[in-house]
Amino acid sequence: MPFRLLIPLGLVCVLLPLHHGAPGPEGTAPDPAHYRERVKAMFYHAYDSYLENAFPYDELRPLTCDGHDTWGSFSLTLIDALDTLLILGNTSEFQRVVEVLQDNVDFDIDVNASVFETNIRVVGGLLSAHLLSKKAGVEVEAGWPCSGPLLRMAEEAARKLLPAFQTPTGMPYGTVNLLHGVNPGETPVTCTAGIGTFIVEFATLSSLTGDPVFEDVARVALMRLWESRSDIGLVGNHIDVLTGKWVAQDAGIGAGVDSYFEYLVKGAILLQDKKLMAMFLEYNKAIRNYTHFDDWYLWVQMYKGTVSMPVFQSLEAYWPGLQSLIGDIDNAMRTFLNYYTVWKQFGGLPEFYNIPQGYTVEKREGYPLRPELIESAMYLYRATGDPTLLELGRDAVESIEKISKVECGFATIKDLRDHKLDNRMESFFLAETVKYLYLLFHPNNFIHNNGSTFDSVMTPHGECILGAGGYIFNTEAHPIDPAALHCCRRLKEEQWEVEDLIKEFYSLRQSRSRAQRKTVSSGPWEPPAGPGTLSSPENQPREKQPARQRAPLLSCPSQPFTSKLALLGQVFLDSS
Repeated sequence: MPFRLLIPLGLVCVLLPLHHGAPGPEGTAPDPAHYRERVKAMFYHAYDSYLENAFPYDELRPLTCDGHDTWGSFSLTLIDALDTLLILGNTSEFQRVVEVLQDNVDFDIDVNASVFETNIRVVGGLLSAHLLSKKAGVEVEAGWPCSGPLLRMAEEAARKLLPAFQTPTGMPYGTVNLLHGVNPGETPVTCTAGIGTFIVEFATLSSLTGDPVFEDVARVALMRLWESRSDIGLVGNHIDVLTGKWVAQDAGIGAGVDSYFEYLVKGAILLQDKKLMAMFLEYNKAIRNYTHFDDWYLWVQMYKGTVSMPVFQSLEAYWPGLQSLIGDIDNAMRTFLNYYTVWKQFGGLPEFYNIPQGYTVEKREGYPLRPELIESAMYLYRATGDPTLLELGRDAVESIEKISKVECGFATIKDLRDHKLDNRMESFFLAETVKYLYLLFHPNNFIHNNGSTFDSVMTPHGECILGAGGYIFNTEAHPIDPAALHCCRRLKEEQWEVEDLIKEFYSLRQSRSRAQRKTVSSGPWEPPAGPGTLSSPENQPREKQPARQRAPLLSCPSQPFTSKLALLGQVFLDSS
């Protein structure tokens, strides 16, 4: 018998959202300007409370008005909030924080850090801020965006993570010591998302610095997961990175798996990589075949497809936004509306929600001010303009302010049933939740640029087009300008092409020389010896690399304006 969901009647008569006093008559769309200012006030209440009570610790404890380190002692909230400052228009504070981070953040510390969290929050936050620095009025150094202090900090942090990838499978450990590498007793069991959530940051880093090691390890990890999928096309939740054996075999789209799927899509868009998109589309078929029921997504056994947990997790609420990126708007909206009913039932999304029972799951009743449903609303509003999506934004603002706001910031909601609070304000509240709310209500923000305006930057490699739009958000909502990747990649790839031509020329000369030695007694021809010449071992012709699915190189040479077309942050030449 096919599995069917029984939705309780109580869900039909959901509680009214908390928006008393909101402007406009009942049933009309919320006023974006009003809520935009409300969101900005929320940000500064939380941000100022962090600076006054918690800096330089990672995060604010809003009930006791102090701070604590959570993910590695990086002043994490400051890094996570940096690009949000610019999106809200505060260039002076952005500039000040850039100086503070350069003076205070040190990655040479004896701390065990999450590889996943350090990547998405620290590396992602620094890369985004680096690429936005010029727009924020920071005086950038010569060679930017291919060099700069924030880029060097991001590279330093990422190099601290590389030892985690030194496993037989190429899939990384979940934790690394920033000073000593992977601890000898470290568990080899890592969640799927902790393995497959690097390609956005690491490919960006490789493109900007010219060092391919970052993108290479991220791609290997992605491919090992792909090769580890079950016969029915699903992946589990946790895997042993030493043996490649699945430890937790629950398959779904939520916690422990979520950003793996997200990064296949976003990596494909960022890098114009057809193979990554093809991988996601294959997963999407299996997900729809085995986990999709009545516009909900359940958890199933990865080898059999049988339902293991008929629950909705709040982290799954990113999925409608991801569907919108591949153009599946109708399915995205139907699923979004299911999730929105849960929000209206509780004034937030509980971590786990039992779908057949229509209620929270024991010990999973909390809401730590997560952004995922708001994130999906922002994407879908950009795609459809449906005012229902603004209503979710209004409800989020009203609920968070009514339930979560305290004297020193905004507190995690420990239990949505009685609104008890917990003494923590996660850094993602400022990095993601507030940012997505603000962008939902700010249709003209520079992040939403459709390519009609852009900045032209002269670099040592030629003219570079930036700020044309098409920003790719990492899973911590740090926007990456895809055009920047081509600004720095061009010189390296052109240099490799020239080197290969020269080496081919020398190889031909050597072949002719050997042929001549059969008839003429003379010494072999050799290129001039000396430092950096092609006779040195490091300059021998590179082995041919396996073909990789990627779009043709998009470069930005100097040319008349009429020969350019800015599209999604990339510059296509007339000849392309």
